[in-house]
Amino acid sequence: MRILIATGGTGGHVYPALAVATELAERGHKITISCDGRVKKMVRDGKAAHAKMIHIWASGVGAKSRVQQIYALFKIGVSAIALTLRFALFRPARVVAFGGYASVPAVFAAHVWHIPTFLHEQNAAIGRANKFTMRWVKTLMTSFPTVDGMPKKSSARVVYTGLPVRRDFIEYAGSKLPNKSHLLVTGGSLGAQILDEVVPVAIADMKNKKIFVTHQTRPENVEKLQRFYAEHKIHANVLSFVHDMAGAIADSDLVISRGGASTVIELETIGRPAIIVPLGINPDQAANAASYARLGGGFAIEQSKFTPKWLTATLDELFDNPSRLAKMAKKSCVENHAVKLISDTVTK
Repeated sequence: MRILIATGGTGGHVYPALAVATELAERGHKITISCDGRVKKMVRDGKAAHAKMIHIWASGVGAKSRVQQIYALFKIGVSAIALTLRFALFRPARVVAFGGYASVPAVFAAHVWHIPTFLHEQNAAIGRANKFTMRWVKTLMTSFPTVDGMPKKSSARVVYTGLPVRRDFIEYAGSKLPNKSHLLVTGGSLGAQILDEVVPVAIADMKNKKIFVTHQTRPENVEKLQRFYAEHKIHANVLSFVHDMAGAIADSDLVISRGGASTVIELETIGRPAIIVPLGINPDQAANAASYARLGGGFAIEQSKFTPKWLTATLDELFDNPSRLAKMAKKSCVENHAVKLISDTVTK
């Protein structure tokens, strides 16, 4: 079967798409991956064996000036026409879109040619691009059991599949807590200023400082945080990039992080307690964090309430009660069969 997989924008869209592309290629299907220029290298380096790649013209629409938004919409429109014409000659049997504005042209072209289309929503609140394209898709696949903001008039079938993660996270799935008082702090690829400001101060005020901290931050903040931890006799490893995030999460008894969908699902896959501080301006992260907190494996706390005083009390209570951390770890763990479930759904 010939299948086109549409992705782009960020790694959060690309890595799940590549995981599914690899599985479908291993099942013998002919895969083409469409992406925009922002992630072209990422797709080229990680694409499934023998998969073809086509480049489309697209960029995000939100958080821009009116002129930039019009230009972004123009690019998406041009790409939609180009893919529609391409499908006249090279028509896939299925289109699988992994969200974001880069997936809109493929979904539109599939609608024109009446091609069964499957859309994946990474977050616990549906994004603007996915909400717009829902009118044209056969099936919406979700990362979380419930998704906020779903169009009321949509006729699409909704299937909870979970979010694909890299295989190294699956290898640690359900592993026991190390019980070594390890704390991992990660604010995503660019770090998070609020975590840099609050976490070190909170740890310095803890009654029991016998914890080891791995703190991922922005490159320009590494030296400052290293100095702070050293001055307060806190054992810490401060770095700007975590090369083995699966191992770092598995080696932690507690994680403090932002609420990106990939991060939350990675925590659930391995099964680790966490304090999640969603980005204040991002409703998707707030929904992701709330979904995680409902499992009972951790806390979702608004950035405005994430203070050193609150965090000190919370860390003291948790690290003084390892049995509670162990119970939270079990509650947070969710089996991840997303790659198989998505592949099965698409090829039925």
